[in-house]
Amino acid sequence: MNESFPLNAWYAVAWDVELKNELLPRTICNKPLVLYKKKDGSPVALEDACWHRLLPLSKGSLRGDTVICGYHGLEYNSDGRCSYMPSQETINPSACVRSYPITLKYRFFWVWMGNPALADEALIPDMHWNDDPDWAGDGQMIKVHCNYRLVVDNLMDLTHETFVHSESIGDRNVAEAPFDVHHEDKTATVTRWMKGIKPPPFWKGQLNKIINHDGEVDRWQIIKFEAPCTVNIDVGVAISGTGAPEGDRSKGVNGYVLNTITPSTNQTCLYFWAFSRNYNIKDQSNTTELKNGVARIFAQDEDILEAQQKAINENPNREFYNLNIDAGAMWARRITDNMVRKELETRTDAI
Repeated sequence: MNESFPLNAWYAVAWDVELKNELLPRTICNKPLVLYKKKDGSPVALEDACWHRLLPLSKGSLRGDTVICGYHGLEYNSDGRCSYMPSQETINPSACVRSYPITLKYRFFWVWMGNPALADEALIPDMHWNDDPDWAGDGQMIKVHCNYRLVVDNLMDLTHETFVHSESIGDRNVAEAPFDVHHEDKTATVTRWMKGIKPPPFWKGQLNKIINHDGEVDRWQIIKFEAPCTVNIDVGVAISGTGAPEGDRSKGVNGYVLNTITPSTNQTCLYFWAFSRNYNIKDQSNTTELKNGVARIFAQDEDILEAQQKAINENPNREFYNLNIDAGAMWARRITDNMVRKELETRTDAI
């Protein structure tokens, strides 16, 4: 078993629109799951392997709330208990598959892969901007062929925007601006202000939707990591000198880039993202424009991350070198490592 991710944590497993009364396979933390909604709308997450011969239950069918194995017809209820076996009346009492805690919050379905007694919904990372009526936005899920920590690294150090996203959100100011790093037990925050700069094309276009301004702006990026793998980024621009660094963003535009990255296997992950804004919130065309624009930006990141993972695989004995810009990513890794270590100290074979 790979121990680079904790199991006692909530992981996003699907967008709200993905889960229906039909079988959906997803692999989370090296464990194949089958997901579905019951007729009453409540979500279910089961081990995706029939007790009998281990055929993935996702290869079978769903009748009401009952999963039917596609090999020999064993039936399982939403708790994972076998309720029917072919050609016999007696059901083996051990015939069951594991059921995992699953819940809907902030437009994501979250699953708890570890000890179910510890599955406290209060531990779900705050991503309220994704369904807050004062904010508007949308997003996607990307299947990325890299370890989930590489995505976290990418988000914690946005100086790469200068080089990877130069035609949209990047410029030299991102790479050259000073930044502060703050960390606590489960979080790490990187704060960067770029004052009196020319806005990059993406932000100039967004600002001009509410204010016709061709001059300089103050730009901010406040990146907050919450272990093990959620990164919410407070971003925006305001007319330079109007008080944004002091807290008055009324002469600007503000968005949140919401990211939660779920380890699928050791070298693949499910990257759930959304972009939410607090301006033009009733303008659906703006929402679609932003979703498509951010999707193009993240496709560039996907290409970089998968190339990086390939290089890591080809150079297994090489270690990363760290620069000052890596401080946020380093703290994110340390915090997650501590989370894994503490869990291993108390984990039992039953988990």
